[in-house]
Order: sequence, then structure tokens, then C-alpha cells
Amino acid sequence: VQLRKIPLIMRVLIVEDSDSIVRMIQALMSARGFEVRSASSGARGLEEAFSWKPHVMLLDINLPGSYDGIQVCAKIRADKDLKDTPIIIISAMSDEEVKRRAHEAGATAYYEKPFSPLALLKEIESLQRRSGQW
Repeated sequence: VQLRKIPLIMRVLIVEDSDSIVRMIQALMSARGFEVRSASSGARGLEEAFSWKPHVMLLDINLPGSYDGIQVCAKIRADKDLKDTPIIIISAMSDEEVKRRAHEAGATAYYEKPFSPLALLKEIESLQRRSGQW
């Protein structure tokens, strides 16, 4: 008997304090059948990530509260269950120093605002194909 692999629904966590950006990304991801949750602060994003175990995180750098996106990224990378989760930074910050710090913290990719929603979707779908899980 050959068991068919049941595809998982991809879980995407958006950690972003701009409601308009969250709504735009949610609409795009939901239309593709992804399950989407969002958090508007770094601390809330970490709580959501640790409890929900997303397959991909979209993360802003400038977040309200005690953790910025780079700190959130580093904490996710330090967690044994989440360390391999792709993290895509989406930020208005374009200087090379910030990009370097994001990549050092473990970011998978870096998109500058304004960004192309379709390019972001293609990135996530390629991560999905490479992982072979969905």
C-alpha cells in the first residue's frame, strides 16, 4: 500500500505594524490558499511563531515594542524548532549596514518597501517548492 502524502497548508506569519501592508500581503497569500496570521510587534510575533510554528515568516525591521525585526530574526534562529524557518525581511530601510545585520541575524531574503507583491509571492512559492513539504 502506497501512502499518498497529504499536502500541508502553508502557514505564513506576517510581523508588521502597518495595517495596509498586512492587509495587502494577507489578501495575496490567502488567495493562494495559504493560512496567514499577523502580529504588529516583535514580542507578539515571537509568541505567535513559537506557538503556531509558521512555515515562512515575513518580518519588518522597525517594529514597536521591545524587539525589532533583527532581534526577532535572531531569536527565531536560536530556537531548535524554528531555526530553519525561512524569514523574509520587508523593510523601508535600504542602507547596506541594515541589510548586512539582517543577513547576519539569519534572514533568508530582504525586500525593500515599496516591494513587488508578485516578486514576494514568487519568493515564497520557490521556498515552498524547494522544501518539498507542500
